[in-house]
Amino acid sequence: MAAPPPKQEELQPHAVRDQLPAVSYCLTSPPPWPEAILLGFQHYLVMLGTTVIIPTALVPQMGGGNEEKARVVQTLLFVAGINTLLQSFLGTRLPAVIGGSYTFVAPTISIVLAARYSGIADPHEKFLRTMRGTQGALIVASTLQIIMGFSGLWRIVVRLLSPLSAAPLVALVGFGLYELGFPSVAKCIEIGLPEIILLVALSQYVPHLVPLLGTAFERFAVIMSVAIVWLYAFFLTVGGAYKNAAPKTQFHCRTDRSGLVGGAPWITVPYPFQWGAPTFDAGECFAMMAAAFVALVESTGAFIAVSRYASATPCPPSVMSRGIGWQGVGILLAGLFGTANGCSVSVENAGLLGLTRVGSRRVVQISAGFMLFFSILGKFGAVFASIPGPIIAAIYCLLFAYVGMAGVGFLQFCNLNSFRTKFILGFSLFMGISVPQYFNEYTSVAGFGPVHTHARWTCCYVLYHDLGGDTESTGSLYLVSSTT
Repeated sequence: MAAPPPKQEELQPHAVRDQLPAVSYCLTSPPPWPEAILLGFQHYLVMLGTTVIIPTALVPQMGGGNEEKARVVQTLLFVAGINTLLQSFLGTRLPAVIGGSYTFVAPTISIVLAARYSGIADPHEKFLRTMRGTQGALIVASTLQIIMGFSGLWRIVVRLLSPLSAAPLVALVGFGLYELGFPSVAKCIEIGLPEIILLVALSQYVPHLVPLLGTAFERFAVIMSVAIVWLYAFFLTVGGAYKNAAPKTQFHCRTDRSGLVGGAPWITVPYPFQWGAPTFDAGECFAMMAAAFVALVESTGAFIAVSRYASATPCPPSVMSRGIGWQGVGILLAGLFGTANGCSVSVENAGLLGLTRVGSRRVVQISAGFMLFFSILGKFGAVFASIPGPIIAAIYCLLFAYVGMAGVGFLQFCNLNSFRTKFILGFSLFMGISVPQYFNEYTSVAGFGPVHTHARWTCCYVLYHDLGGDTESTGSLYLVSSTT
């Protein structure tokens, strides 16, 4: 009699992981010094994108030229280095880079377009006046985060977060920045697309094809791909490929059109009130405070993603609130030094933690050292800051995706078979995409508009606590057990 066929093993779902198992170096386990220095430089290279893009967009509207733009970039870099060190030593102590934030661009533009500056004929004088107005608004706006953070008010809000409400918050912190990805790559597709292909190949394919060197390619894919594509773009520039191209194409594709190298001084140390005494206007201050609250929510989601990729336990509400307080101090420093922009957790650097699988605090502290060093040596920092924008945007396509997936990963703690969970999650994600689109269309037609809201967090947070339900379906037991 023939033996019965072997019984097939019943398929089981993947195990729920409180911490990611494939992280090479976690929060408190630093890599060797040579590797840590290279990884720190890579973090510096990634955060340069936002540091350059924001002043490039704002300074010309304020009336400044290449020299003012270079000084603002240096100042923003200097303040980012200080804030990153403060956050890593005194704030959440997570490997989070604190840099410029796109959230503050809208209120800054509203200050630039204010009627009280429209009659100034001299461009340099207009730049100084608008910069001082921005400084005053940032100084006042910083008090919102300082009070909510250090008083413990934000701790009360964070304590009520569950994986179900954290998932859309963190996911759309990454996915919500899609406008900075491929649309910017397409502005110079001949260098942006090769950067995407090369970065994906080096970080995902080469480690499997060359196992002996796979770790090096995986961890330093950004440095390698940027060096290769930047050199390729340089040869296109000197070879005359853009000689007869449109001015807009030349601006995005050429490697010599940033104006930063020529405008930057050799050595300079940014200092408080370098643009003059700040000025204060009630309307401008309230607009900047609205942006500060949006940045507060955005940074909360980024902190959650950073703790996940650093293989740390969920950040306790008290620690999260303390980190927000120190971020408020960072906005205060931005106002004192005059960066024309506030600060928040760098989303792209949070994604880099996932790409490299290195969540060490020491690496981020080393990157802060690079920020301070190159902000003082202006010419050398300007060389790296002149990387074409489409190359930076190509990197964003991968890094923002990692941050978004950090949020999606929290759904493993939720019961996705619950119709209540499906409604809360789906409605929050949809509104998180749809509502900002309304603000984009309104601003494009009117030329100005209100600060974008974070509807995904508001919807999910309110619906979760209003509809009620068991803590097991929403994953609340996971956060309670991890933070107590």
